[in-house]
Amino acid sequence: MLQSINQLDPDIVVITGDLTENGFSAEYDGVKKFIDRIACKDKVLVPGNHDSKNAGYIHFEDLFENRFSNRNLGGVTVVGVDSSQPDIDEGHLGRENYGWIKEAFSGQNFKIFALHHHLVPIPLSGRENSVLVDAGDVLDLLNRCKVNLVLCGHCHIPHVWNLNNMLVVNAGTFCSSKTRGKTTQCFNLIQAENENSDNNNWKVRVSRVFPQGKMELITKTVM
Repeated sequence: MLQSINQLDPDIVVITGDLTENGFSAEYDGVKKFIDRIACKDKVLVPGNHDSKNAGYIHFEDLFENRFSNRNLGGVTVVGVDSSQPDIDEGHLGRENYGWIKEAFSGQNFKIFALHHHLVPIPLSGRENSVLVDAGDVLDLLNRCKVNLVLCGHCHIPHVWNLNNMLVVNAGTFCSSKTRGKTTQCFNLIQAENENSDNNNWKVRVSRVFPQGKMELITKTVM
């Protein structure tokens, strides 16, 4: 799987959390060595609920710097946020973050929002307790900001929703054995191409990449 990523030579790699099981220092050290093997220099990481256990968010900040980030790369804005709470599985973003997120998305770039917890429910997740506590307010904010793409993690279930031409893409698991149903280890490959610079249309393809490099197109759209 790691070789598949490096062969694809992506412009940016986004990792939506649960890097560790319990947030311990030794776990983080191993994760850091693994992530450093990803050749792509531009990476956005956000912590998951497991990463914030046992004050693990401290190790996250030591190794990966900010839990909240705003990156602009070649016509693309990527905002990453920490939706985790220490030793609590529920996700929460909070009104104190809405202002700077709105400002970060004020331009005309292709807009990507990355967090760990689900923004909307997805199939196979069982009793629905994985959605942000303030999901309605966050969804409204992202819709008003005309965000193109939302990236989530959490339940190890790969899925894509198209909400008012905003793609909400949930990741499966890259290397954990904790897969649900008939899902397998995989990662998402998202290709975004500016169709026409005059009207800022983007052609977007979402594919799923499996072990041994097998790839499956999930959806494509123009936004």
